[in-house]
This record gives sequence, C-alpha cells and structure tokens, in this order.
Amino acid sequence: MLVDYGDLSNRIAALVDGEHDVISKMATIACEVYFADDRFDWVGFYRNVGNDTLKIGPYQGGHGCLTIPFSKGVCGMAARTKSVQLVPDVDKFPGHIACSSSTESELVLPVLNRAGELLGVFDLDSNQREAFKPMDAENLSVILAKAFA
Repeated sequence: MLVDYGDLSNRIAALVDGEHDVISKMATIACEVYFADDRFDWVGFYRNVGNDTLKIGPYQGGHGCLTIPFSKGVCGMAARTKSVQLVPDVDKFPGHIACSSSTESELVLPVLNRAGELLGVFDLDSNQREAFKPMDAENLSVILAKAFA
C-alpha cells in the first residue's frame, strides 16, 4: 500500500488543528505516518535538546537510538544542515548509525518552527533499499511545515 499524501495531509491537519504542544503533534504525526504506508518500518522524531544533540521523541516501531549527536549519522546530518536526507542505501552513507540492523534505506527531514529554529528531525526507516522517493520528501516536508508553523 502506497501512502495517499492528500488524505494523510488532511487527516494530520485536522488532528493537530489548534494543538500547541509540540510533543503531542509529534506523537500524532508519527502514528499517522507509520500506519500510512507498508514501506515505513520505523517512524519518529528526534528532538533538538541543545548542545548539538538529538534525543528520541515520539515514535512508532521498534526501539530507536536514544541520543544522536549532530555530528553523526543521517539524523545528525539533517539536523546540522537543516536539509532533507534521502538515503537509498544506508550501507553507502558514511557514518550511518544502525539503530536497527534491518534498516536498508532512510529519509530524514528537518523540523523547523515558524521562526526557522530546529525543533528536531523526522526520521523514516525502511527494510527495503530505495524505499523512499523525492515525492515522499516533498509531501512530508509540506505536512511538517503546516503542522509546526
């Protein structure tokens, strides 16, 4: 099943409408996205807690890494550069952090507030190589921008 981004976007917008708590929004988005597509094995947020450090936030799936420095891995790169990281094969990403040995590909998007400050990153893992496409990144970026604006 491939995700219907129009439906997903509308559902998330309705669920977080009027909500101001960032953690509540993150939990809702992680749940909705996780169940939207079979390609997604792990979906969650790593929160920017300062000192160039990410801490695990709301997520769906198996356990994740508890702490990720901005200097390491795909999530760290997304946080450090505030740019989307689409990795078709994690074995070819220098410094990839294997929180789960089954992860084959990864998509990580920076999560910014209205002021452009980094709240954290949104991480999607798949046990399939080349699971994520640019259209996934584009659609999820729009959903996140609306939710955290």
